[in-house]
Amino acid sequence: MARKRVFITGVTGSMGGAGLEKLLSRGDKFDVVTLARPSKKNRKALKPFAGREGIEIVWGDLRNYDDVLKCVTGADIVLHVAALISPEADRDPELARAINVGSTRNIVEAIKSQPHPDEIRLVYIGSVAMTGDRLYPIHVGRTGDPLKPSIFDYYACTKIESERIVAESGLKYWVSLRQTFIAIPDIMGLLGPIVFHMPWEACVEFCTAKDSGLLLANVCEESVPEEFWRRFYNVGGGVGTRVTALSMARGHVEALNLAPLWDISDRNWYALRNFHCHWFEDSDILNDYLNFRTMNLNDHLEAIAKDLPWFLKITGLPPFRWVAESDWLKGLLKKYFMRPMARRSPESPLHWIENGHEEKISAFFKDKKTWSEIPSSWEDIREPDETDYLRLSHGYDESKSDDGLTFLDVRSAASFRGGECVSGEDEWNGIHGSLKWRCWRAHEFEMTTNSVIKGGHWCPQCTPAVLGWDYDQEARNNPFFAQVWHTNHDKDEDNFYPTILRNEHEQVRPESPEGAE
Repeated sequence: MARKRVFITGVTGSMGGAGLEKLLSRGDKFDVVTLARPSKKNRKALKPFAGREGIEIVWGDLRNYDDVLKCVTGADIVLHVAALISPEADRDPELARAINVGSTRNIVEAIKSQPHPDEIRLVYIGSVAMTGDRLYPIHVGRTGDPLKPSIFDYYACTKIESERIVAESGLKYWVSLRQTFIAIPDIMGLLGPIVFHMPWEACVEFCTAKDSGLLLANVCEESVPEEFWRRFYNVGGGVGTRVTALSMARGHVEALNLAPLWDISDRNWYALRNFHCHWFEDSDILNDYLNFRTMNLNDHLEAIAKDLPWFLKITGLPPFRWVAESDWLKGLLKKYFMRPMARRSPESPLHWIENGHEEKISAFFKDKKTWSEIPSSWEDIREPDETDYLRLSHGYDESKSDDGLTFLDVRSAASFRGGECVSGEDEWNGIHGSLKWRCWRAHEFEMTTNSVIKGGHWCPQCTPAVLGWDYDQEARNNPFFAQVWHTNHDKDEDNFYPTILRNEHEQVRPESPEGAE
């Protein structure tokens, strides 16, 4: 059997790098081409692969169509993993959009330009960030739930736009795999101001970098069936990887004898809402197809211990015990490391509180009064379980198969979103056919039923990247969306957060159409 040619992006990142290694280990099946910017960092990272059989490295830029076209030409499978992620994406939203959305558009157009585009498979890597803040009681989710990028999360906005480009591309073979938090052995590399954005009650069903790489290799195999394609999936590690922020921290403390975060930081340094991540009701579906899960929490913690620097391993002592067992050293760590990180960075909640950044305080805490009432004790932090949760309604009869859906189901789903299906029943052509829709703001748009009811997409003009975050008003007029908003936002809140992607200084909150609340 002839080897397949696989074009994979993002190989200098954790998931893409793991995927590259897995693909190259199956050299009898795959030839690999990758595209990377010719930066000093990337050249160093890819130097071990230079001249290696089975891989072609193209130096260029995903924003350049000709560079992308060169890699897509002759490819049987495209694995689009690359993205500018947070916090870098939030520091430069325009760059994030240019890279994340621009690269996706280039890849789709390059595939369409091929002599036989219907023979090429496109695997797009989405993100759990697309569904945003999902705290108890909606801490377990599934594809088709509302898409709700957290306020100021420009990375998530670009991933939603990119996924919509893929799902609406008309390609015969595409799939979107919404990646969860990727657990890597280098936990020190995760330390930064963004750590304070995660509420302690946040639920995370992680997937290790190793398993993510296995997923990428397995999706390229001939055994992947026809019905797998043109669908959305959540990527998660399963029951053994479902943790809360607090239980994950406890696992690190116990496995590595780390100084507990609750001993070296204060509870009110951490946000109460507006993060992302949740457990998945449906992540087993993807594993049934691709069989990529090999690691649980204990396996991950063991991998962290093995990845520790050599100078900590040769001491013969459990790493960091000398800090974890000394109140004096923990005090120094809190004063000279954790507190400065929490105060000095413009990305840290404590910095917002001390400098009166009202929009950030509102988004992550509600208000300063709510922040001031956060208890100092860590004892009452809730650790939800996966059986006690609120399953969200999608607004139609989900017991039906895709082929069993009717136009009445479509109309019901649109009504539940506060809008309507403008197309007539004679235009209904199954789940992958396009219809015309109208949102409650009276914007009209065309989109496949698949994207709406299976992907959770809705009006492109109402997305935060275009409109700004107008979630309080959206929830009052869109019952579908209200399910993911009013669980931790009061109904009398009335906030609007403008986007900086379009005319920030001129942007005002849009007027509601007559009859809207």
